[in-house]
Amino acid sequence: MNVTSRVRAGAVVGAVALALGAFAAPAAIADPPAAEYRTLAGVGSDTTQDVVNALGNTVLNSSGSKIIASYDATGTATVKTHATACVVNRPNGSSAGITALAADVADTTVDCIDFARSSRGIKTAGTTLTWIPFAKDAVSVAVRTDSALYAAGAQDLTTAQLKAVYQCTTTTLNGVTLTPLLPQTGSGTRSFFLEKLGLTDAQVGSCVDQTVQENNGVALNTAGDIAPYSVAQYIAQATGTVSDIHGSTALIKVNGTSPISGGALNSGFTYTRDVYNVVPTAKLSDATVASTFVGSTSKVCAATSTITAYGFGTLGTACGATAITGLN
Repeated sequence: MNVTSRVRAGAVVGAVALALGAFAAPAAIADPPAAEYRTLAGVGSDTTQDVVNALGNTVLNSSGSKIIASYDATGTATVKTHATACVVNRPNGSSAGITALAADVADTTVDCIDFARSSRGIKTAGTTLTWIPFAKDAVSVAVRTDSALYAAGAQDLTTAQLKAVYQCTTTTLNGVTLTPLLPQTGSGTRSFFLEKLGLTDAQVGSCVDQTVQENNGVALNTAGDIAPYSVAQYIAQATGTVSDIHGSTALIKVNGTSPISGGALNSGFTYTRDVYNVVPTAKLSDATVASTFVGSTSKVCAATSTITAYGFGTLGTACGATAITGLN
């Protein structure tokens, strides 16, 4: 297994196995420019970084200034989020972003991280942090289109089959030796996928490569590779809305349902999930936090054209709810 070749790669163009519409130029939105410090700085999820980066360019205050500074999951080792001090280690993934936010809340001498992007829900009950949903995503499974795993009759797996694959009790499918992949520790997609399979981290089999940056189809470079993949990210990559790293992969059905319908996320897919911006509960009453994230008429929830352009579904009146709280 070539682990070193599985790191997140640059833009490539691969075959689009599902009908996703015409290609557009990649948006190429990344960290805010150096020394451009905005009111709300966020870190965390790879899955939602592109859409939140785009929201950072479209969500404005009453004077027309940008409010959201969203820093990518990968890049330089550190990021500077506010003008005074605030050089922080760059968190890679939902859990890493939430952990960094929780640490920031606990340290009353700093205020460097204002929210965390998350593609998973809470892990520990509590009231310190609030998970505010803003879009709908799903997680499917990607395989290579030139593999027998994608041959006729092999593009549909059940939850039970996937569980066996990731426990390494099923090691071949359709005559192909499997090399299952999982996103890096800290990935919200990893946490969500394993939860849907009914597995803990400790129950993942030894045959699984657990070093892959999430939502990177280029990392699937052998016939037996199989990996969980954000449907919204796949759509955005395959349509050129973001840098296309889906490579020669396609998303398959799970439990008989297709992840994409009519070029958009299928809200009836087996593994759907809300995605969140996590904020300190104590800051819900802050005027900027509230107007940006809270309620279905908040600035983020109102930006439905941006949300759908990046492959996500909208939540309607459920967007901006503040009922979900936790410690991490």
